[in-house]
Amino acid sequence: MTGTLEPRAIGADLPRRDGPEKVRGTALYADESPARNPVYCRLVQAPLARGRVTGVDPALAETQDGVLAVLTPATAERLADTSDAEYAILQDDEVHFRGQIVAAVIAETFEQARYAADLVDVGYDEQPGDVHLSADRSDLYRPEQVETGDPPDSHEGDVDAAITAGPVRLERVYTTPMLHNNPMEPHATTALWDPDGHGGAGSLTLWDSTQGVHTVRDTVRTVLGLDPEQVRVVCPYVGGGFGSKGIPHQNVVTAAMAARAVPGRPVRLPLTRQQTFSLAGYRPPTIQQVALAAGADGRLTAIANDVVEQTSRIKEFAEQTVLPARTMYAAPNRRTTTRLAALDVPIPSWMRAPGECPGMFGPEVAMDELAHELGIDPIELRVRNEPDTDPDSGLPFSSRDLLACLRRGAEEFGWSTRDPRPGVRSHGGWRWGTGVAASVYPTMRMPVSEAEIARVDGRYVARIGAADLGTGTWTALVQIVADALDVAVDEVDVQIGDTEYPMASVAGGSSGINTWGSTLVATAQEFRKRFGDEPADGDSARGEVPQNDAAERYAMSAYGAQFAEVAVHADTGEIRVPRLYGTFAVGRVVNPRMARSQLVGGMTMGLGMALYEHSLFDPRTGHVVNHDLAEYHVPCQADVADLRADWIDEHDPHVNPMGTKGIGEIGIVGTAAAVANAAWHATGTRVRDLPVTLDSLL
Repeated sequence: MTGTLEPRAIGADLPRRDGPEKVRGTALYADESPARNPVYCRLVQAPLARGRVTGVDPALAETQDGVLAVLTPATAERLADTSDAEYAILQDDEVHFRGQIVAAVIAETFEQARYAADLVDVGYDEQPGDVHLSADRSDLYRPEQVETGDPPDSHEGDVDAAITAGPVRLERVYTTPMLHNNPMEPHATTALWDPDGHGGAGSLTLWDSTQGVHTVRDTVRTVLGLDPEQVRVVCPYVGGGFGSKGIPHQNVVTAAMAARAVPGRPVRLPLTRQQTFSLAGYRPPTIQQVALAAGADGRLTAIANDVVEQTSRIKEFAEQTVLPARTMYAAPNRRTTTRLAALDVPIPSWMRAPGECPGMFGPEVAMDELAHELGIDPIELRVRNEPDTDPDSGLPFSSRDLLACLRRGAEEFGWSTRDPRPGVRSHGGWRWGTGVAASVYPTMRMPVSEAEIARVDGRYVARIGAADLGTGTWTALVQIVADALDVAVDEVDVQIGDTEYPMASVAGGSSGINTWGSTLVATAQEFRKRFGDEPADGDSARGEVPQNDAAERYAMSAYGAQFAEVAVHADTGEIRVPRLYGTFAVGRVVNPRMARSQLVGGMTMGLGMALYEHSLFDPRTGHVVNHDLAEYHVPCQADVADLRADWIDEHDPHVNPMGTKGIGEIGIVGTAAAVANAAWHATGTRVRDLPVTLDSLL
């Protein structure tokens, strides 16, 4: 940092603290960690969706140059805790999904490990795999709760009667496909087992690409039966995660097992892009049966979203797809249900805005369809159904500026000139249309986090085991600490990404800055209380995240409105997106530069969901066939000509001491619906199954 900056650091448009290191290539990631004389681990994966391993013969692999060990169900260590089936690696001979780890080879070089892994002879007894998701399966079941801990179903009033009696009603089925996170940095772990560490009991160091170092430590030490002090996890930089690095997956535990098999040698285990499609989680596909009923004035009398989605047979993941329909619009009769199909598929997990992202697609497209049926502008329909209090809990909103987002966004986008008739605007062989959708994402802070602030060499140093996924944590936390201490940002350093620092919550649910920032504000207040304005070197104070009593009195969420312009070629069906705008209400913005980056990034990912992304699952083989970035298509810069994100000036005193709401996920939530609605407006063809592709429009 150069120059003198104003003490009120929150809101300053500062460059990234970690930017120079990343540009120069000196920012070390998990697979580049400073490990001396490393060896490499290569996984052997099952090629069938269900069955049993009848035998593993590592003999030929073990004779190859550089091979140090081959882990099999017969030779791998017995784990202390296998209650979580995802981590019961090489503990039995059952195969639960294609891509499951059935052996691992450790060798001196990556090439040697890869070659030897292909020589491991594995026999299988294949059984019929069940991998097909449908809404009419006889074995669908109701989970006890969804991933947020909320009940899977909710009922208020009589939805069926209201839909039957409603003068205008709409009942449609919408689907979203299996999607994979695909961060730029694939999952990777470097593991070192020191048998002499921790007083001779042994110690494990993991350099892991993760959204939460303490989450990794707690998982690995539990599975291996180690004390917390025996495990250290380091992760200063992450090349993206989008939720897939929010919990450790099989590769992390396997790396730890491999390190314990070759004590004293660091073991590198990077997943290939193809391997992440079966081992690193994904967004499960959904089937959403949405029903709306309204009067002629457009006021909703009923809303329902009955969701069917898949989970793995060995580990339940119930995405909270139903939650948005409970809170977005006022209606006296409401119903949401969740039903799961347990299949022989890899284990689903978090993906950016889990629940809200797929759960807003069906209802927001349905609202667009209803607006057309009623002859009411889609924005006006949302205005007429704005609730006074949270429809689900009955609590007042801490702040809800959805209408302000819709109105500001409409003005910036030029919505008032829109002809509501579909398929009437054409130019140069292209048909043009515009669409809108709303967004919501809950605002939260995690219940546990700690921090330390110390005076070191005349500077303020804040330590917290937080994570920076590329979102700007390195910089935003500096701004929050400087603001809380009332000093300039160039007097403050932060240290994150290491379990040696105080315990921090995982970076997920757009809660990172809310939680870590609140913790650091409390710590800064304690530091000032103890040492005043002139602390001495060595002075330090610790603090923990304060409880938010207001969370029991208010419903707290961020909101947004996305607007899309779509052009569809009249002859070929080719789809282009000339404009994509978003306006958001996200509380106080810590750093405008990084906030805009996150919002634009979320919208870009939503564009991918709308038009390109689709994990093609082959029911014959039980695996994703387009399992690389050559065939799993994501948007690039040329895919949208004019991409903008802005926000309204929102002040919410209830959410946390900074007034922030979280930014990382709200941008993706409504984008796919806005693009799909625009594609309908351009062509008159309604597509209810994502992604919207040219064949569906032709």
